[in-house]
Amino acid sequence: MTLILKGNIISAEKYGELNIVENGYLVSNNGIIEGVFKTLPQEYQNNKIVDYGDKLIMQSFSDMHLHAPQYPMLGMGMDLPLLDWLNTYTFPVEANFKNTDFARKIYHELALKLIKNGTTRVAMFSSLHKEATLILMDELERAGICGYVGKVNMDRNGGIDLQEKTQESIDETIDWLKKSNFKHIKPIITPRFTPSCTNELMEALGKIIKEYNLPIQSHLSENTSEVSWVKELHPDCPEYFDTYVKYGMWNNKTLMAHCVHSSPRELKSMKDNGVYVVHCAASNQNLMSGYAQIKKMVDDGINVVLGSDIAGGDYLSMFDNVAATIRASKARNILDNWETGFLTVSQAYYLGTSAANKFFDEKPGFAKGNKLHCLILDDSKLVSARKLTIKERFERSIYNRQDDAIISVYSEGRKVL
Repeated sequence: MTLILKGNIISAEKYGELNIVENGYLVSNNGIIEGVFKTLPQEYQNNKIVDYGDKLIMQSFSDMHLHAPQYPMLGMGMDLPLLDWLNTYTFPVEANFKNTDFARKIYHELALKLIKNGTTRVAMFSSLHKEATLILMDELERAGICGYVGKVNMDRNGGIDLQEKTQESIDETIDWLKKSNFKHIKPIITPRFTPSCTNELMEALGKIIKEYNLPIQSHLSENTSEVSWVKELHPDCPEYFDTYVKYGMWNNKTLMAHCVHSSPRELKSMKDNGVYVVHCAASNQNLMSGYAQIKKMVDDGINVVLGSDIAGGDYLSMFDNVAATIRASKARNILDNWETGFLTVSQAYYLGTSAANKFFDEKPGFAKGNKLHCLILDDSKLVSARKLTIKERFERSIYNRQDDAIISVYSEGRKVL
């Protein structure tokens, strides 16, 4: 089925460069993009056109790090550093997801909110509960979201109510994988972080990754106390990232959230192995972890994508997380004596959209052959002192949007809002 969208089309085909086609046509067939055109080619003239007038047709967002069971505690505990926050708020809240009725209610609302905010792709942590994880995958599938969900593994340092026995964690993971039969939501192996997993569990997960050919997501060098703790737990490892390397969790399908305090050696290894840094600007600031050198990482050739990290981060909308990323890069520039520069709007938007395309085996922007993921934004009610260019309207949308600005969302060519 051919779908033709007409409007002001904006995409990030290159880092820092926007491709803007005013009053253009975005054409897809069976959910696969065929091209962006200023003038509609003759071969499509007889197809129906969905005309969005003067509205903005933009790439929708990929949120590459968020904790679904933390959604009920969004905005709570923001005065605490990471480890205190986990023990005081996060672990007790996540323990509630052994209740499948509670899980269904929360995850249904979360999935709909993500679509309403223009997020169509995710890499998401569930809790350690197998049944709740399957419910989360089901709700995301029903809402039209694509991407990855992981059943969290943790067999130590989770407290009485949020901790598995080692063999139980292994067995439940394998059973979850066998039951994860969804079209658009796929499994990803998810050791919470090194302090939560024994060597035995990590070794078993490494074997599962190899057997099932699965991607990996976890946390890395978020907080100085965490880094010191990992060193105590693994004196055999020179640095934090070595605790993942030794179990086969370090490759171009690895997502590592935060990396605020990554050493030069750690950063070099990420670049050499194609590991992805998931930058979570709001969370890094809220939990006082610090300001990651994100612009330098990108400039050095490291894969960088963005995550909301709810509920450490307090923004579910990736528009707001892109803006937070820009602000954090400016703060980092100040701390670096104005020497490292800061991210522009178009650069940060690229990180929130096209940079993740690579993880999903696609090209940047609305490239031919990519799956159609886009949102349509109405900014007609926002006042301005003069007529704005399309680029100015786009830049404003990152920071300021009218109520219900997102009027339609397409995910793999399906209209989901």
